[in-house]
Amino acid sequence: MTHLRPLDLDEVDDPEILAMWEAGIKKRGFVVNAARTMARRPEILKAYTALNNAVMYSGTVDGELKMLITLVRSVASGCRYCQSHMANLSSRFGASDEKIQALWNFEESELFTDAERAAVRVAFKAGSLPNEVEGEDIDELKKYFDEGEIVEIIACICLFGWLNCWNETLATQVEGVAAAAAEKSIGPMGWEAGKHA
Repeated sequence: MTHLRPLDLDEVDDPEILAMWEAGIKKRGFVVNAARTMARRPEILKAYTALNNAVMYSGTVDGELKMLITLVRSVASGCRYCQSHMANLSSRFGASDEKIQALWNFEESELFTDAERAAVRVAFKAGSLPNEVEGEDIDELKKYFDEGEIVEIIACICLFGWLNCWNETLATQVEGVAAAAAEKSIGPMGWEAGKHA
């Protein structure tokens, strides 16, 4: 059970937040419970949303890859809430269930390019505690991505460090759409909502 109740939509009257949530519904299909909890401090929610949009939805790194690396980062940290969200968004950005499931064996899977493997490897190692990224991991990224793209990839991974901690600490309840997406795509890999049910 969640430790802080997400605000109901009718409890929020800030037009900027309501507009952000409308855009979020188009991306995800629902309003995120984490954002509904953050809405108790509108400036935090607005700052987070601006960062999230800059990191996840701008730049030149492929959107599907961004969703997959944030899913892997969330798997490494153990945040099942974020795993459900990123399974949903990976699918919405074009990843097949087979490719999402292949993340558990990305080094050998033919579904990943060498460039994708390099990014996924960094995401997994960065999500581990302690962080296991080595210089050679970044050198491998440099073979496929320019420095600006590497900044994008690392920013995605780091953004989810914050989100993983937020949602694990508050036991944020997973929404039905995200839970259904996770059950379909990563359920066979052992995903369950756990404390986020």
